[in-house]
Amino acid sequence: MRAPVCAALLLWLLSDAASRQFSEEDMAAVRQRIKSMFYHAYNSYLDNAFPYDELRPLTCDGHDTWGSFSLTLIDALDTLLVLGNRTEFQRVASLLQDTVDFDIDVNASVFETNIRVVGGLLSAHLLSGRGGMDLEPGWPCSGPLLRMAEDAARKLLPAFQTPTGMPYGTINLLYGVSPTETPVTCTAGVGTFILEFATLSRLTGDPTFENAARRAMSALWRTRSDIGLVGNHVDIVTQKWVAQDAGIGAGVDSYFEYLVKGAIMLQDEDLLNMFHAYDRAIQNYTRFDDWYLWVQMHKGTVTMPVFQSLEAFWPGLQSLLGNLDGAVRTFQNYYSVWRQFGGLPEFYSIPQGYTVDKREGYPLRPELIESAMYLFRATGDHTYLQLGLDALESIERITKTPCGYASVKDLRDHQLDNRMESFFLAETIKYLYLLFDPAHFLHGGGREGDGSWEEGGEGG
Repeated sequence: MRAPVCAALLLWLLSDAASRQFSEEDMAAVRQRIKSMFYHAYNSYLDNAFPYDELRPLTCDGHDTWGSFSLTLIDALDTLLVLGNRTEFQRVASLLQDTVDFDIDVNASVFETNIRVVGGLLSAHLLSGRGGMDLEPGWPCSGPLLRMAEDAARKLLPAFQTPTGMPYGTINLLYGVSPTETPVTCTAGVGTFILEFATLSRLTGDPTFENAARRAMSALWRTRSDIGLVGNHVDIVTQKWVAQDAGIGAGVDSYFEYLVKGAIMLQDEDLLNMFHAYDRAIQNYTRFDDWYLWVQMHKGTVTMPVFQSLEAFWPGLQSLLGNLDGAVRTFQNYYSVWRQFGGLPEFYSIPQGYTVDKREGYPLRPELIESAMYLFRATGDHTYLQLGLDALESIERITKTPCGYASVKDLRDHQLDNRMESFFLAETIKYLYLLFDPAHFLHGGGREGDGSWEEGGEGG
């Protein structure tokens, strides 16, 4: 297993990434390129896909994916303000109020609806003063985008009415949880609500949302194994683990992310202590040469020696806690994979140093860019700007189409897929822009932005 690791680090050390310095003029020029990327994708969605959820960039049309909410517009609304476009922000905020209705007969993912819809609306609401909107008396505890967020979140609350407090994974927005709905859901689908739901409770004065999120998080905490790990899928009724693979990637990732970011946002030591306990187990059982493997949650034995692209949030999360040495080394491993393929494959075999069969795609995910943003803020090392430039150029070269940007179906031959997920505009481009704008008001915690700010799963 050590050979590809050593090769990856050698590639890092010999690359020009370790030496290039970016001037303010360089960063300004890159920001303009990022803006051009955003507007090519955004205008392609408006021209070809609205009011559907997402753009299909190969056929230049749209389709609904997560619930028929005009999802791309909701998810990307605050990105317009990040880029400084107040006029379009005001137009789209008004448009969404007139066109989006959550009283619809649609089966929606509780997890995705929260992070994309509730999160997107809350972020836009908290930045609406900077966006030039007329603020209602009592703002930020009132406002049309806040009411939309509350409406969407209330549609999700019946999913939490379980014996354990863990939510079902899917809910019908009109009729509630189906009697035939499976009780099995992933760990992230249980523990990724505290940022949005606590914000809602603090703004509306209704503790129901925050209480539901905390109860779900606490239920997961109580079901950890004797060696301190959680698995991948759990039965929310019996609290029995159905999938017992433990790691930091798909199905688990954002639970750990929300423990840390929730602790920071709410100044909550209990959430932070939970994460530290998990982190000790993760470091003891899953870490190998600054990669993180998948292990059996009760025994700690390796089940999958793979890196998953969703794990790329981890160096950024570690940097938020001040664990820079480990964060830097892990980021180097992940960046070496990016440089090998021009993107992060969904699964990467660490022993073989190559993609895993049927997991070769890159759906324009933001996690490595988000980590680069945090690490650049923490270290000032221009290596992370080089990653940003590499990402920009890879995305332009490999994924750009006449109608936006397409997910990569296979990074080995750069075959494209007919989908542009909403997080490309909501996160990937946003973090890329913020990486190259160190003076942006959001880096000040929102103190100049007419509202507080915390980077959540999406839309914030």
